[in-house]
This record gives sequence, structure tokens and C-alpha cells, in this order.
Amino acid sequence: MKEIILNLSKKQKIILSIVISIIFVLVLIYVYQNLYEEDAEIILTNETNELSSEMNENSNEDSTNLNSKETEETVVVHVIGEVNNPGVVTLPEGSRIIDAINMAGGKTEEADLSKINLAYIVEDGTQIYIPRINEDLNQVNLISDGAGVGVVITDSNVEENEVDSKVNINTASKEKLETLPGVGETTAQKIIDYREANGKFKTIEDIKNVSGIGDAKYESLKDKITV
Repeated sequence: MKEIILNLSKKQKIILSIVISIIFVLVLIYVYQNLYEEDAEIILTNETNELSSEMNENSNEDSTNLNSKETEETVVVHVIGEVNNPGVVTLPEGSRIIDAINMAGGKTEEADLSKINLAYIVEDGTQIYIPRINEDLNQVNLISDGAGVGVVITDSNVEENEVDSKVNINTASKEKLETLPGVGETTAQKIIDYREANGKFKTIEDIKNVSGIGDAKYESLKDKITV
């Protein structure tokens, strides 16, 4: 091979060199294309996997959010008094009295919200009464959790003393609590503070857990209170 090359003319050597160079370049191009295609395929595969993974994560997150919304707990309360649309409303669990008022169309111009703890968390099945300005609150319960005796009176001649007048210590306003014997402003506030800190009284005897209410005072209260 070496002798053949040496016997070539100068022109033939130049042509041979050009041919070899072209072949070399073609080989480089071929190798480069193969490497590029493999790299591109790897990159495309990785990007596809990442996109698929992201879509799965988003799908799972959306599904979780949907399930969360579907299982969200709700409470149903009855809003009456000085609201624009009195009636039964459904609220997310943990809602406040102000949320119930807004759901019932908002307060009327006669409403007195200063007498209500708007941040109070409403409970399922309760009735919320929104008082009017200058209303005597001793005659009403702002929050009630039961129908009570005498709510529906079919006989107009029923004596007032035949109607159950027990005070619900779980829902009664401060003013209503003060109507109880031996319960002044300070003790009434202690009762409210206790139930806000500890939840509802489970029995009427639990009122003795309130500071200032001992056995003697309980005896004077037990026939006039309920839970």
C-alpha cells in the first residue's frame, strides 16, 4: 500500500487526500448524529417522565382537594330576629355567628349586634336570635339548642306559669343568667367564661365547677336551670 501511494503522481495524491478527508468527515458526521439522537432520545424520555409524574401529582392533589370538599363537615342553624332573610342556613363547621347573619341576608337597620358575641362558634341544630335595638333581652334566649316546652301553644288561655321557664345555662345570655336567684353580673359572666373555655355544661350539676357557685347556691338554682 505504501509503495502504491509513493508511485502516485502529485495530482493523484491530492485527490486521494481529498477523498480520505471526505470519508473522515462523513464518519464524524455519522458518529455525531448517532450520539445526538441518543442524547435527544434520553432527554425526551426524561422530560416525558417528569411531565407524566407532574400530571399524576396534580391529579392526586386535585382528587384530594375534591375529596376534602366532599367530606367537609357542615352545620345547620336557624337564624331569626333582625336579619333580612330569617330561616335555616347551612354553614361550614367552625363558622361564627357573624357568618350565620351574613348567610341570612345580613342584619336589618334595627338589629343590635352589640349584644351578641359575633365570634361565637355556632353549633349544629341551634337557633340564633338577633335582637333589635333597646329590646328587653330578659325575655329571650339569643341562642337556643332545643324547642323547649310551650314553644307551640294551642290553647290561648294557657297560664304563663304553665310554660317552662328554665334557663339553659349553655345558651342563655348574660342578662338572662342574671334573672336566676343569686346570680349577679359577675357570676353570670363567670358562667359564660366557663362554657366558652370548657364547652357546654353536660349536666346542670356541672355549674358547680364555676367559681362562686357552691352547694348552697346550686340548691337554689337546680330547679330553674337546664342544659
